[in-house]
Amino acid sequence: MAPSLVTGLARAPDLARRRVERALDETGLLCVTFLEGLRRTWDLRRWWGEFIEQCWFLARVTSLPVMLIAIPLGATISLQVGDIARQLGAQSGTGALLVAAMIQQVAPLAAALLVSGVGGSAITSDMGARNIRDELAALEVMGINPVHRLVTPRLWAASTVSALLCSVVILAGVLGGYYFNVVQQGVSPGAFFDGATTLLQFSDLAVTLFKAWVFGFIAAAVACHMGMNCDYGPVGVGRAVNRAVVVTSIVVFTANYVITMIYQVLFPPRF
Repeated sequence: MAPSLVTGLARAPDLARRRVERALDETGLLCVTFLEGLRRTWDLRRWWGEFIEQCWFLARVTSLPVMLIAIPLGATISLQVGDIARQLGAQSGTGALLVAAMIQQVAPLAAALLVSGVGGSAITSDMGARNIRDELAALEVMGINPVHRLVTPRLWAASTVSALLCSVVILAGVLGGYYFNVVQQGVSPGAFFDGATTLLQFSDLAVTLFKAWVFGFIAAAVACHMGMNCDYGPVGVGRAVNRAVVVTSIVVFTANYVITMIYQVLFPPRF
């Protein structure tokens, strides 16, 4: 066996340990950024103006893309479910399944991924640009905590816009499914909406908005953390944006599984 291969195998456990330690350090720093951003939430006077500005920015850049995604997504679900339901002789249940799927799973995930991919990328690049221009260090020199001044309004703005986008996704997805199921496949409008009330509870909508709200916090926290700790130079900012989107997707899908599992235990689905 070649000496280089032997050396590589011998160093493999050490490299794995270092990567695990680095991942744990990054997770800890991310949690610190998130909690520190929430600590001064009560001081609305300091971050309210930035909050309004960030809400308007996020809503402006995500509203149209989220509708363009939700309409064909709802239509695709409707076509697939409608075809299976027609074979089983249960076309009247297509609308119920579509509405349940959009509300329970699709809407919060779509809203979170749009906030992360569009708004989160902008937040990461903005914070990264401030970092490489030493603006964050300048704020600290002036006695201003950059987390309280910059991260706190972005956390609440992303969570608020994500919850609002969730409603837009539901509406756009149901409209897309309605068109293809009622107009194209000939299901009556009454039958399309009638079964939705049998599958859904009010708690389903409440937990969906809660998930979208939590996912918005996650997207903003990851974006701010990656931007504030990026490497110097344009390449560092670009890599931070890429890492922020990937990490947000992983954390959001993990959080969605945990919240859904807890919700299914506390509120079993109705049939």
